[in-house]
Amino acid sequence: MTQTTVDPAEVAKFEAMAAEWWDLEGKFKPLHMMNPIRLKYITEQIAAEFGRDLDDDKPFAGLRILDIGCGGGLLCEPMARLGATIVGVDAAERNIPVAQAHARQSGLDIDYRWTTAETMAAAGEQFDVVLNMEVVEHVADPLAYLTACQQLLKQGGLHICSTINRNPKSFAVAILGAEYVMRWLPKGTHEWSKFITPDELYDLIRKGGLDPVDRKGFVFNPVLWTWSISDRDLSVNYVTASIKR
Repeated sequence: MTQTTVDPAEVAKFEAMAAEWWDLEGKFKPLHMMNPIRLKYITEQIAAEFGRDLDDDKPFAGLRILDIGCGGGLLCEPMARLGATIVGVDAAERNIPVAQAHARQSGLDIDYRWTTAETMAAAGEQFDVVLNMEVVEHVADPLAYLTACQQLLKQGGLHICSTINRNPKSFAVAILGAEYVMRWLPKGTHEWSKFITPDELYDLIRKGGLDPVDRKGFVFNPVLWTWSISDRDLSVNYVTASIKR
């Protein structure tokens, strides 16, 4: 049997919210607000790595992309529209029919599966790009999980991983602010002790067999109520890009 880094308690949290993935005012409102800058970072990294022009009609045609922890398909759908062959996987079984139904409504052909990174790696699946967004802080063994992500990449493949920094500010913003003050997320969605600093994540990525090449911050402005990408501010949400040499 394939080893798994899935944490059943973490999966249960997201199972409970599965029906709300596409509700712009629901529990995933923060993710919908953040999604445009996640997409901007992802698409620009893929275009740069694979020499694609984002002004083309289907710039990602011919690329096979895996989205781990796909949820309701918030990233899979735009990737499909850009021409990629996209596989979305999630350890929370209830997310999959929600994602499948929305893809059908949107007229998109997306391969959604209830499975894990480790199972897919053991089956020898290979991708040009692995998207690993806001997942690593929910797994039981981050190094084993990132190693599975590396195994899923073709040589020269691109791994994009975002997560939350671990410091007093992230506790105030991501837990107290998002879960207790704004009530954007159910209490207990995140565990501060499982957050990972940028240096720790770079170290884990290297130990997993990948070469980190970039990191940026995703910064929320509570006055303008907007998200932006920062070269310097990695204090709460941040994203990394790495290559399988």
